[in-house]
Amino acid sequence: MIPWRDLPAPLAALRELALDLRWTWSHEADELWARVDDVLWRGTRNPWTVLDDVSTQRLAELAADAGFVAHLDRLVVARRAYLTDRSWFAEERLGARLGGVAWFSMEFGLGEALPLYAGGLGVLAGDFLKAASDLGLPVIGIGLLYQEGYFRQMIDAEGRQFEAFPYNDPSSMPIEPVREAGGGWLRIPVELPGRVLQLRVWRVIVGRTRLYLLDSNDPVNGPVDRGIAGKLYGGGGEMRMMQEIVLGIGGWRLVEALHPEIEVCHLNEGHAAFAVLERARAFAKRHGLSFSEALWATRAGNVFTTHTPVAAGFDRYPLDALTRYVQAWAAGEPTFAELQQLGVTEGPISDGALNMAYLAARRAFLSFGVSRLHGAVSRRIFQPLYPRWPEHEVPFGHITNGVHAPTWDSAEADAIWTRACGKERWRHEPEDMGERCEMIEDQELWALRGAAREALVRSVRTRLGVHLSGRGHPPEVVAVSETVLDPNVLTLGFARRFTAYKRPDLLLSDPARLARLLCDETRPAQLVLAGKAHPDDEAGKRMIQEWIRFAQDPRYRRRVVFLEDYDISLAQELVRGVDVWINTPRRPWEACGTSGMKVLVNGGLNLSTLDGWWEEAYRPDLGWAIGDGKVAESADQDSRDAEELYAVLEREAAPTFYDRDASGIPRAWVARMRRSMTDLTAKYGASRMVREYLDKAYLPAARALHERVADGGAGAKAMAAWSGRLKNAWPNIHIGQPDYVRQADGWEVSVPVYLGEIAPADVRMEIYGEPLSGFAPEVIALSHDGAITGAVGAYFWRGRFPGARPADDYPARVVPSHAGVRTPAEIALIHWQR
Repeated sequence: MIPWRDLPAPLAALRELALDLRWTWSHEADELWARVDDVLWRGTRNPWTVLDDVSTQRLAELAADAGFVAHLDRLVVARRAYLTDRSWFAEERLGARLGGVAWFSMEFGLGEALPLYAGGLGVLAGDFLKAASDLGLPVIGIGLLYQEGYFRQMIDAEGRQFEAFPYNDPSSMPIEPVREAGGGWLRIPVELPGRVLQLRVWRVIVGRTRLYLLDSNDPVNGPVDRGIAGKLYGGGGEMRMMQEIVLGIGGWRLVEALHPEIEVCHLNEGHAAFAVLERARAFAKRHGLSFSEALWATRAGNVFTTHTPVAAGFDRYPLDALTRYVQAWAAGEPTFAELQQLGVTEGPISDGALNMAYLAARRAFLSFGVSRLHGAVSRRIFQPLYPRWPEHEVPFGHITNGVHAPTWDSAEADAIWTRACGKERWRHEPEDMGERCEMIEDQELWALRGAAREALVRSVRTRLGVHLSGRGHPPEVVAVSETVLDPNVLTLGFARRFTAYKRPDLLLSDPARLARLLCDETRPAQLVLAGKAHPDDEAGKRMIQEWIRFAQDPRYRRRVVFLEDYDISLAQELVRGVDVWINTPRRPWEACGTSGMKVLVNGGLNLSTLDGWWEEAYRPDLGWAIGDGKVAESADQDSRDAEELYAVLEREAAPTFYDRDASGIPRAWVARMRRSMTDLTAKYGASRMVREYLDKAYLPAARALHERVADGGAGAKAMAAWSGRLKNAWPNIHIGQPDYVRQADGWEVSVPVYLGEIAPADVRMEIYGEPLSGFAPEVIALSHDGAITGAVGAYFWRGRFPGARPADDYPARVVPSHAGVRTPAEIALIHWQR
């Protein structure tokens, strides 16, 4: 770590610049770091490593270089202005009451200098923190410092994937220890069976935001405990459970130790769901409440986002394995029975395990999927938590993911956007942004694509040469890397995890047809691929091997390249350089699929299955689609989708790309580029996503939390008591036969309801029309119309509604009702007439 190093006084601010990961998206300092040591900079793209490795003699030379010092001073001024200038949040949400948001995630992908991510979940978390910084939202991240991140991919000469797990040396990372007031390392204790785990805390500066990382590799812990955060998603079931205990319980204790002002706990997937239990336990202890009362109080401040499109993807832990951990941590509050009720499903689908996603959903005030389609999928997946509630009323909304444009745009794209829309465009989007984009000349947009394609070709050749040498190929094969690809040919990109549902072999299903597309004499295409298969996914590894074998065929090796070790750095090169980004998942298994969003800012176009974000973004003038947007269960779906994929490339994409006017510009292609950039880039940006979370989740959650925790949690105590009474008395509810009278404009209905010990004010009586073909769902509230003579706890409820359907289509139902309580998110009781 660099704190030991005495920098010359004129260069002291270098440490400030190197520690702020703003350099992962703001490239204004790139030239400065190249001046320090060009070889180190090009090899690592990590200012912290450059600063650590540069010689003392070189530092002295730079300190004496007036031009370099002046350059450094300008950058420091620019950084401090970024941090102190009035932010979007301060300007646009003036007076908004939000103490802060803690964003919990198992992984964070901010850049290659901090390899703490496996894929899209982590990259999304990194983009979220960056956008929160740009907008000035009070957000912190909570994660783990892994001794080994996700694996690095190696491909041998036969095309087989092997995995390496290099050690993450904290001294080479742009992070710093968090110290206590007395100077010692801040440690967060977490009780485990028979011992107390001590977690060191590290801080990562991300512009205005902070990411805190919990580290179990402390000499005060035993050897096994030091390895809890040893490997991302590694170590088997119990080790994974301990990781999630550390993230959730240790993470919330970290929040309370460093940022007690935090009001919103945002769970990015269910991995950190234990945080909501620790939050309630600590609140109960401080305010003298029961655990149940504290859950009602703190739940208002919890937000949950699921990224999983299939229920099998949720983490589950056997209850018997959890018993000793709960006893060690909770000391009886919550009880094991309470924990079981929170995260275990009931009825025939129960597997007797604690489902972390169910735990998160049950304890969240607001829950979201990550695209419109995924919101609907999530309502189906979480239906078991809301028995007898219609699927469309399951309390899951959606906020579509977005990507942080400054992280993914090229320098050339950034220059065009800056000229057209201003430097602050992603924070303060001008109202006439579309009009400004329309003013960009066709020549400028087409030049952008040419420069981007050329840069990608250079990068691919360099990377491929290194990879081929590393695979042990002879020099004559390695030499081919110097001539692969053509900067003037239509360039297709495909890069993602290689697994069956993503169908990375769909484009390879007809090799002869693919060969004709690649080798067409007048309208050729070329393909750059990358991606990893899970270490245990042999089918995924075979798909990688099939592609590499195809790429090694002498007939195609200049048109197809597979690049090993897909990571953020390689992803940036690909999304900046390709003309068309291909995505082929089986619908609806792609929750969002943000990789295609990253090409938008660079003028790339999408060709994708109508799944995830593309299902809601697609228009025929913006890109191309595969399939009809229906869930496909037929055996021949893959072959039909492959046929459509080939047809789009052959009959639409390639002809449009090569149809040039007298000046050499493909006007129709550029028009499509412009519409895609104008209509989609900001809409699917991380700034929009963060603003949407602010308005739909954080501010409503913070308001509800303020109300519940006021007066020591008096409101929450009342809610807990009300909930308990309802649950005890609910089985005694009975709905009599409704009396429907046809009116000229609909129906008049009277319903006798026998509530027993439940007061009419504690429920809402409704008539419900199911969403049938040609009819939207209808929910009609009825009015309490007095007691039924001669009966105890019985009442009439009446109403009129303009229903167009038969009376049998409108059954009556009773649902709970209490001011400030979200039904069914917080209480899933419901009683139907039939």
